[in-house]
Amino acid sequence: MDKIRISAVKYANTYPFIYGLMESGFEKKVILETDHPADCAAKLIGMRADIGLIPVAALPQVKDYNIISDYCIGANGNVKTVMLLSNCPFNDIRNIYLDYRSQSSINLTKVLAKNSWKREFRWISTSKTFDFLNIGLNEAVVLIGDQCFEYENSFSHKIDLANEWNKFSGLPFVFACWTANRELDSKFIKEFNEALSLGVNNIDGVVDRFGNTGIINGENLKRYLLENIDFNFNEDKKAGLKLFLKLMGEI
Repeated sequence: MDKIRISAVKYANTYPFIYGLMESGFEKKVILETDHPADCAAKLIGMRADIGLIPVAALPQVKDYNIISDYCIGANGNVKTVMLLSNCPFNDIRNIYLDYRSQSSINLTKVLAKNSWKREFRWISTSKTFDFLNIGLNEAVVLIGDQCFEYENSFSHKIDLANEWNKFSGLPFVFACWTANRELDSKFIKEFNEALSLGVNNIDGVVDRFGNTGIINGENLKRYLLENIDFNFNEDKKAGLKLFLKLMGEI
């Protein structure tokens, strides 16, 4: 029988999941790859992966998708790695550059613009060659991932988009969830969730393993994983996800 192919996000917020899959030995039972969020989605949609930690905005593009895990990448307030950054006050922003790496963050910004901010902007797509630091005075950029820690101090104004969603909806936001594009064996799903749980519940071990490998390190990594990311895909997050998908469908 062919091994299950899993595509996970390559950012620090996924370290606990990777740690759990490795420490439990589950990694040896599957083919595990790490990708940018948009690539996770593309692999799952294109049937080049069986499970993906995909941006939730991509869920409608996965035929008969199944969210298979009790865990997700979510936030109850400030997430620190999904930001709107600019060198001018918010009311002066006219153009917004959109980080190509995550559909969820792009659509979250558009949902907030329509429903919370009541603003219209000129939306500009980006690519791998885009210089996120080189934007004009009346422009902003949606930036995701570990680079937010690296780049945010280069901008004079910043808005945390997860916190904006919470203020607007009163609900947490789900950025990515573990999704399958076909039905999987219940025993496999149970073992998968147990492996993820091993990492989510051992953040000290995660920091020991990954604390010197990326942009977010040491105590900053520990605080980020404990205070900014919420991994439990609970009822509040399911309600937040349902509302977001509804509002996203309206734009």
